[in-house]
Amino acid sequence: MKILADPVKAAGAQRYFKEKARFLGISSPDLRELSRGIYQKIRSEWGINEATRFCAFMLKNPYHEVRALGILTFERYRKTFPRSIFSTVESWLRADLCDSWALVDLLCPNSVGALLEKYPDLVEAIKVWVKSPNRWVRRASIVSFIKLAKKPVYLDAIYGITRSHFADADDLIQKANGWLLREAGKADARRLEEFLRLCGPSIPRTTLRYAIERFPKSKRKVLLLATKKPR
Repeated sequence: MKILADPVKAAGAQRYFKEKARFLGISSPDLRELSRGIYQKIRSEWGINEATRFCAFMLKNPYHEVRALGILTFERYRKTFPRSIFSTVESWLRADLCDSWALVDLLCPNSVGALLEKYPDLVEAIKVWVKSPNRWVRRASIVSFIKLAKKPVYLDAIYGITRSHFADADDLIQKANGWLLREAGKADARRLEEFLRLCGPSIPRTTLRYAIERFPKSKRKVLLLATKKPR
């Protein structure tokens, strides 16, 4: 990782984050290639327990890319995740070991999403995260469904969770909420439009603008007007 580090990239990476973060300056393609190389070396000897310990160790490092490498290695074992991994991931989030939108968005869609699909009862369990005082736990409750949004069976849960976040003033939550709604619209555009019209003024405008990105321009204008708060 020291060999791949680029001080210029490291300095430029901070502009994407409001919170202070530390970077080595390793590109995402290089990081994923490194993860693949590591996995090829360990796959015959490691199981989910070793991968979990490795990820927990890496998450304690101050550098973004080191923590990301731990997550990328961990998610390669998602097909063998036991149900207990849900609590493990929750503890990482609550301890702020994933303290940026990028780390939460790397960990949750693949790893937590795999858990939700493998253990359907966890769909109810993750709804508790909506009320967490920790912004990373709240964001995780949303982005964990990103990969599942294309499957109609999850849409009821998705619309329920996104609606629960409408009163959240955190822009990272509002953006994630709009992202998830946009993904849900790929599965059923009509249902998304009906939902937006129904909830109307209660939807933060940031969320709404993200949610309608895939609609034609003319439809976006109509929905922006139809959901506008009355003066």
